[in-house]
Amino acid sequence: MDWGMKNRLSRLFNTKTGKCVWLAIDHGYFLGPVSNLEDPAKTIKPLIPFTDALMLTRGILRNCVEASLGVPFILRVSGGNSIAGPALSNEGIQTCMEEALRLNASAVAISIYVGTEHEHQTLMALGKLVDEGQRYGMPVLAVTAVGKELEKRDARYLGLSCRIAAELGASAVKTYYCENFSSIIKSCPVPVVIAGGPKLETELDALKLAHDAIKEGASGVDMGRNIWQSPRAVGMIKAIRGIVHDKMPVKEAGKLLK
Repeated sequence: MDWGMKNRLSRLFNTKTGKCVWLAIDHGYFLGPVSNLEDPAKTIKPLIPFTDALMLTRGILRNCVEASLGVPFILRVSGGNSIAGPALSNEGIQTCMEEALRLNASAVAISIYVGTEHEHQTLMALGKLVDEGQRYGMPVLAVTAVGKELEKRDARYLGLSCRIAAELGASAVKTYYCENFSSIIKSCPVPVVIAGGPKLETELDALKLAHDAIKEGASGVDMGRNIWQSPRAVGMIKAIRGIVHDKMPVKEAGKLLK
């Protein structure tokens, strides 16, 4: 791995723990103005000091984030779909590598849809992005998306998706936590970061999700709605950090919500 690639990856993971707490705010690329993210600048401002990296689109970066941003970011480069369209899996690369370099991204992110009608399309796009990333020293984060079919979130399917992403050259993979999650970790040779997914019923449910994933080998979390849709968003991200970086049990981390 070249120095530039190593350097960019090192920005995304805490140097002391080797883990990460990323804040995902890229939902609008297919969901539009999600609740509590109608004004991204206002929502993320108090959260930035507690995240290791942001994950977002170039539009939100340019219009809602100060250039003096003190944390790295992962640039979402796939899209072309929407919740109103016929298939969420119908994605392609819509932001070029030159743009990612121009914006000083630390990594680029692309969704893959294994087992869907657009499997080949999204996997070929991942391969192309990895080729460009290798050329310019840019890490690629593969996101194992499931679209509207949330029942696919089991170890067999996610393990397949993560391994394929790694085989095609992804530097890291973002996937969902599930039963027998440790089997996914064992079969994926690159770091696996978990998604928070849709807002869970309680904040403690989200903390337990993070705790269990880290315990079973996840390299960190990339949460969005379970943080910024919480009425105690700052406390929530502090609690997640406590679990990921300080190995706090759920009960202890929960005290940070107050």
